[in-house]
Amino acid sequence: MPPVLGIYYDAQVQSAKMNYVKGLAWASLLLQAAGLDADAITAQYFGNDAPWYRDRIPLFESSASDIQDVYYYRWNIFRAHQRDLGADGYISTEFLNDVSWQTQPSAMLIDAANFHLREGRWCRDRRFKSDYASFLYGPYRNPYQFSESMADGVWQGYLVDGVADDATAHLDTMQEVFKGWNTTTMDRGGYDTSKALYWIQPLTDATEYTIASIDASGGADGFTGGNAFRPSINSYQYANALAIANLAKLLGQEDVANNYQQQADDIKKTVQDTLWNGTFEHFIDRYKVDNEYVTYWDFIRGRELVGYVPWTHDLPDDTEEFAQAWKHLLDSEKFAGAHGLRTNEPSYEYYMRQYRYEGDKRECQWNGPAWPYQTTQVLAALANLLDHYNTSAAANLVTKTDYTNLLQQYAKLHYNPDRGGILDLEEDYDADTGSPIVGLTRSPHYFHSGYVDLVLSGLVGIRPRADDVLEVNPLADPEVVSYFRAERILYHGHEIAVQWDANGDHYGTSGLVVEVDGKVVSTAPSLTRITTSITREAPPAINRPIAVSVQQNSTSYPQGSVSVADADTDAVHAAIDGRVWFFPESDVANGWDTPAGNGSELWYQISFESSTKTASAEIAFFANSTQGFDAPEKYSIQVNVSGEWAEVSNANYSSPVANGITRATWDGVDADKIRLVFAPQEEKKVRLVEFKVFGEVVAEN
Repeated sequence: MPPVLGIYYDAQVQSAKMNYVKGLAWASLLLQAAGLDADAITAQYFGNDAPWYRDRIPLFESSASDIQDVYYYRWNIFRAHQRDLGADGYISTEFLNDVSWQTQPSAMLIDAANFHLREGRWCRDRRFKSDYASFLYGPYRNPYQFSESMADGVWQGYLVDGVADDATAHLDTMQEVFKGWNTTTMDRGGYDTSKALYWIQPLTDATEYTIASIDASGGADGFTGGNAFRPSINSYQYANALAIANLAKLLGQEDVANNYQQQADDIKKTVQDTLWNGTFEHFIDRYKVDNEYVTYWDFIRGRELVGYVPWTHDLPDDTEEFAQAWKHLLDSEKFAGAHGLRTNEPSYEYYMRQYRYEGDKRECQWNGPAWPYQTTQVLAALANLLDHYNTSAAANLVTKTDYTNLLQQYAKLHYNPDRGGILDLEEDYDADTGSPIVGLTRSPHYFHSGYVDLVLSGLVGIRPRADDVLEVNPLADPEVVSYFRAERILYHGHEIAVQWDANGDHYGTSGLVVEVDGKVVSTAPSLTRITTSITREAPPAINRPIAVSVQQNSTSYPQGSVSVADADTDAVHAAIDGRVWFFPESDVANGWDTPAGNGSELWYQISFESSTKTASAEIAFFANSTQGFDAPEKYSIQVNVSGEWAEVSNANYSSPVANGITRATWDGVDADKIRLVFAPQEEKKVRLVEFKVFGEVVAEN
């Protein structure tokens, strides 16, 4: 460069730097005005239960109000499905209430564990995902209950919080579980050495009534059977192998890392070589079963939505050939229903044929219905493709507009037309009408999918990384989303906020803004990729008070009893089962209901197996004026010591809260029984959702 041009160039660079610095300073001044009101937002969406959410969830605001409203509803689902198991910590449940096929006594089901962990990674309180991972890989694990990608879920959590000790704690058990899929003889899933692929029964893949299982029955059924080499389980094992390799690297275990990296590479190659069908231009099943209807190693006869799962876990190469799979997604004659994504195509002979019922009500099937489960996987896959599959994205078969539209379509699916349009996510849906199909008493507020992760890592575009870089690449369509702000996001120990305002009308400054610890670090005039260096700091330590009152299913102690004769034993148990929610629907009632108040005192008693220290309690009362429920006006705590009942000493009783948490503390005392004593208000019933007791003073939990 000539000297004069060099001086001119340097001057331009310095001017640009100064303008950039001035821009950051101006944006920082506007930051205070742009910040969201945590108290107001949590009160708006969660009412009296707002304190639980106040310091636990990232805040999100958007011009797309349906996406925003469902975002907070999904945190409500998350909270409702955190089951406290006492000394065994928290797990995430799939159904609000018990089902016959869950693992006892915890109520664990692992098929949606990856979603639970990916949602939980954004919770500012790391206890929930940390406890859940410890349970999934702990002494009560049940890793072959369904196909799973649990190790990947743990790794994905590490990418957000950066806490290596949490993630690597289960490395040995992860390897044991992975090897089990390779070596354990099972009739529902495993590894075929001759094909170097994993196979699974569709039911064990959590997807009963697929093309493979229906056709393997000759079209007669499809609930069981239909063992197949599927894109799903092979993608899960690919992701699990990579997670193990990456976690091993954190511990300096290079031999382990190399071993699992090689296994991942082998799975990737075999899936691409054998499960890609050039005719269908899609990843599809091959049969493992061989009978009078189907032949071993033949492809199934149609495309299924599960064929996008390889992209959920970044398995396929970025090629024009594989990109062709995405042209089917938006085709109304293939996967695109008016209200959701079909799990297979209308051209399939048994599309939407109903085989299974409970009484006269339809049961779960995957031969066409829209499932939030696979919708989550497809949106995560699409986010990956748009973010870093450059060749595939350049084919322009799917775009950011499609991501935004599909996310908005998915959000609308949460509004249940069969219940007056309330927010109530159920199991599966008719993709052409948007109505729930199953609608059983187990179905409301179902946690079998993800959404928060799709908003924060997709729409907002925080792309979690293992290195010391914060990367933001929003997939929001600016023509649809004129503004959004996500804040109070804990990332690598820092407070992160991402803001977009198309023209500055909403937040006072236009463009994309990224903040770290309250300071603007990067801006851009449009929705584009931004990367910035970030240090790694330790997030707040996990607070783990242990409830001594929780009775897991079918365990002898602790044991609940009440002062009312002939009480429903299941309802009495529900008040100490570690589950808390305040949904108003009567078919998901949670807790023990008293008779209407007549001035008499009632009690709920917990009996311990042996003398147990108690010092505080969290009490959850349900209220609904239409149903006649309200919190009592006052209450007290009594303990039984040496056969005598007495009120606890130096008690501090907070005022009773309806549809939230009421707290009580007292001088610690050892007792074999404890009671909550209260009088329902006149002609009002009390529903005791949970009476949770701790051996230490817990002021806030």
